Amino acid sequence: MRIRTRLFLCYFIIVAAGFYYLVDWILDDLRPRYLESVEESLVDTANILSSIFTDVLAEGTEPAEAFRHTFEDVKKRRFSARIYEFEKTHVDLRVYATDSEGIVVFDSDDGRDEGADYSQWNDVYRTLAGEYGARATRTDPEDPSTTILYVAAPLRSGENTVGVLTVCKPLLSGNLLIRGAQQKIIIVGIAAGLSVLLLGLVTSTWITRPIEKLTQYAMAVRDGKRIGLPDLGNSEIGVMGKALDEMREALEGKEYVEQYIQTLTHGLKGPLSAIRGAVELLQEDMGPERRGRFLRNVEVETARLQRIADRLLLLASLESRKGLRDVEDIDLVRLIGELIESSAVHVSSRKIDLTSSPEKAYLVRGERFLLYHALHNLIQNATEFTSEEGAIEIAITESDMIDISVMDDGPGIPEYALDRVFERFYSLQRPDTGRKSSGLGLSFAREVAELHGGTVSVQNRPEGGVKASFRLPQSPVS
Repeated sequence: MRIRTRLFLCYFIIVAAGFYYLVDWILDDLRPRYLESVEESLVDTANILSSIFTDVLAEGTEPAEAFRHTFEDVKKRRFSARIYEFEKTHVDLRVYATDSEGIVVFDSDDGRDEGADYSQWNDVYRTLAGEYGARATRTDPEDPSTTILYVAAPLRSGENTVGVLTVCKPLLSGNLLIRGAQQKIIIVGIAAGLSVLLLGLVTSTWITRPIEKLTQYAMAVRDGKRIGLPDLGNSEIGVMGKALDEMREALEGKEYVEQYIQTLTHGLKGPLSAIRGAVELLQEDMGPERRGRFLRNVEVETARLQRIADRLLLLASLESRKGLRDVEDIDLVRLIGELIESSAVHVSSRKIDLTSSPEKAYLVRGERFLLYHALHNLIQNATEFTSEEGAIEIAITESDMIDISVMDDGPGIPEYALDRVFERFYSLQRPDTGRKSSGLGLSFAREVAELHGGTVSVQNRPEGGVKASFRLPQSPVS
């Protein structure tokens, strides 16, 4: 499992659990908080009505009759009060009063329970005992939405409690408000949770992105690709990336020196042996013609040593580079035309044909010097393996990349050598002279192609000869 996935899963579990318990706690706590606010307002209402009821009683007026007319008038009233999403159209408050024995003497609900004994109801019983009296009772024991809240206040005559006044409030409308609030809380909780999870996904991506870049860099180095250290920032991952890059350079430098010592020794061994043999023979008595032949061998092998040294220096400087320098847009048709016309690849007895679409400009971004010499090596190889009266074909085609194909009609590459032609100093004998080249041309071409983000390959043609393909990315249209 990827680190990003692990981080997100852990974050998801923590956030989901946290939001679940938070929303669940809020939903569970919402009803008690609502009941508290309703009860608090009912306490005020009960005490106010109790005071009014007591004042009427002190005046000698029958309080039950006075209150009855008031509540009948209230029941007749119709109004519309929009309370958030709930619309209230009538008063649902009920009031009843008892005497000092707990017998109901007034009931605002059309006198429904007048004469009933409420002395054992908690609101009446506790108030008559001088305590705070309240209760919550369901008209349907199985349905919590039928709960009615009762809050009582004492009726006093001087210091004596002569009765109880209770205010009753059905919680049906409150339940509607609670359900609406609960739905909003759930929706907001889900939206907030998803937002936090999205933030967590972005955060986990932000944290793990440098790790993924570093992993891709390490895998590219493992596969031998030419790649620079990506931008990892200044965090601990960035410091680790720089340390790995420095370690890679140190290891590659050590391996590079060892490898070049071996290849240089191998490459110089042949020419040096030939020169040494020729020098030993020149010390003997021989005719001028034979001496001249050995001197020419020494001259040829010395020139070969010089070419090896020059190409090794060029290849070494190329392999140590991580990017291009003097980059420009290069017209490949024009560049190859210059190569064909140059004396370096021109052989009068061999025909070189260039095929491309005349109305297209094949442009690439790169270093002219490097591309010139890389393509020169491919064309030079084709020239050396083509018969005296043969032909060399160069074709430029375009698909996802620009492909420069150099084809000869020579004997082809032996099967045993196909996998080794890009090795340093590996070379095959030329058909016309029997000599070998420095064996560095194709290595140089491959380094140039990879430095430009391209590839180079060689393969035998079914009709005979070899096809070398040099592929480069197209120059972006400006």
